Amino acid sequence: MKIVVQGLWHLGCVTAACCAQHHSVVGLDFDEAIVRGLVAGRAPLFEPGLDELIAAGISRSSLTFTTDPAQACAAADLLWLCYDTPVDDNDRSDIQSVLTNLKKVLSHLPPGALVLISSQLPVGTCSRLESQFPGFHFAYSPENLRLGKAIEAFTKAERIIVGQRNAGRQDLLQQLLEPFTSQIIFMRTESAEMVKHALNAFLAVSVTFINEIARLCEHTGADAKEVAAGLKSDVRIGPRAYLGPGGPFAGGTLARDVVTLIGLGQELHENVPLLAAIKQSNDEHRRWNFERLQFELGTLRGKTITVLGLTYKPGTNTLRRSAAVELCQELTKAGAVIRAADPIVKNLSQDLSNVTLISNPIDAIRGADAVVVCTEWPEFRRVNWPEAVQSMKGRLILDANGFLRKELKEIPGVDHVCVGTAQPR
Repeated sequence: MKIVVQGLWHLGCVTAACCAQHHSVVGLDFDEAIVRGLVAGRAPLFEPGLDELIAAGISRSSLTFTTDPAQACAAADLLWLCYDTPVDDNDRSDIQSVLTNLKKVLSHLPPGALVLISSQLPVGTCSRLESQFPGFHFAYSPENLRLGKAIEAFTKAERIIVGQRNAGRQDLLQQLLEPFTSQIIFMRTESAEMVKHALNAFLAVSVTFINEIARLCEHTGADAKEVAAGLKSDVRIGPRAYLGPGGPFAGGTLARDVVTLIGLGQELHENVPLLAAIKQSNDEHRRWNFERLQFELGTLRGKTITVLGLTYKPGTNTLRRSAAVELCQELTKAGAVIRAADPIVKNLSQDLSNVTLISNPIDAIRGADAVVVCTEWPEFRRVNWPEAVQSMKGRLILDANGFLRKELKEIPGVDHVCVGTAQPR
């Protein structure tokens, strides 16, 4: 099977590299710099194991890259659209850029070709494309991109959802996807498109719900971790529920689908107050670190705050929409002295010019009035915490998710504060 993967950023690179283990894959992107790097075996961003997987595909000749749609699409069985849909600062998707790039390629595909879409696009997209381009078949499979664990999530998927209109193309989709899962769930395209919106919105509801409960726990003496364990013990909720009191959801992934559904409700004149409240609640919770620092330290002007981790999440070098970056910017406005340590970030952008980046976490922590754990890199668990705490000026460590609970548990005098732990009365 010959597959063309269009859009070679995070989603597309992972899709192309994983599929090349089983199929012949051509990666297509109009960005010449990205393609040059990929031809040399370098992904345009950091994802553990991705460069090695790309290089292996190239060496087997099962993976090639090009900027030429005619070359890419010749004799293709399927085009897999994998652009990472851009999101603005208000969590609105720029779908036109994705569709514009797709339309540049369609004329180069064989007549009747199948286009599988995994870029996050609003429900109804496949139907509209079918009307505009009746010579092609469109299917939709929601992406399951997990930053830092993307290869494992793709190659060992618990299930893959596929929306398709033409049952005659189901065998082709089955052949494409069966190396990665034993459970492929077929449904109509609109349902598959809605699944992605609804799934992310449901996860967002879960995050905001437990964080609201956690903030009440802080004032009542309850421990939100214990409350969450009690909830998960109920079979109607279950042990894998997205109920971990801690930081807000960030990065735009969940928020994008919440905003999409709110917009759909407005377009259809349907009131969706629950969905509208998700973003409001999460935005309120985004200030937890900053407000807890103020509560514990009083004025922040002149105080030295060490931020551990700057990236959006561990396993990636993405800084955009990072909660850590937002905290640094708030601390700058408050007049704090900010240090940061991150194992993957080597240079800081202009909007973080007031942050001192220190490679060794121990050195970054030394003399700090407080430490804030923002990105849960495993390297931070390997810090000599008794030594680090002893070197601090203060003893306050904010750790929203309780990432260092075990490491700090036996250290005397440390003030380890997590979301949902009681405030002193």
